[in-house]
Amino acid sequence: MQFNTSKSDEKIAYALLRAVAGTNLLMHGVSRLLAGSQGFATHLTEQFAHSPLPESMVRAFGAMLPPIEGLIGLLLLIGLKTRWTLIAASLLMLVLTFGSALVQDWTAAGAQLVYALVFSVLLFLRQYNAWSLDGCMNKA
Repeated sequence: MQFNTSKSDEKIAYALLRAVAGTNLLMHGVSRLLAGSQGFATHLTEQFAHSPLPESMVRAFGAMLPPIEGLIGLLLLIGLKTRWTLIAASLLMLVLTFGSALVQDWTAAGAQLVYALVFSVLLFLRQYNAWSLDGCMNKA
């Protein structure tokens, strides 16, 4: 008896990459929330002190970012609304890359490019998203 391991391996690989990316983003948000979102907002305000962005905008973004990261990460981890979650994650990376480039933090911009690549690969290979809540709901 032969098994078609190729399709099974692709689904496993997809689930693992989606889960790792989701956990990473979820923990970015959760750790910042646990440390206190105001502390993160203050850090971001200091980082962007010499940028043309108004301090109030940077502070508001710093307060909103952790719960957004956490929510996107959780949805990605469990595989719910995966298509829209990956689009939202990619748009988030676009905004973060803009900010990193604005303050010339090329290390962060490079890391964000890697995230964007992972999200694009996951979106491109979404046909293998079987081990997820989306996959379970599509079977019903």
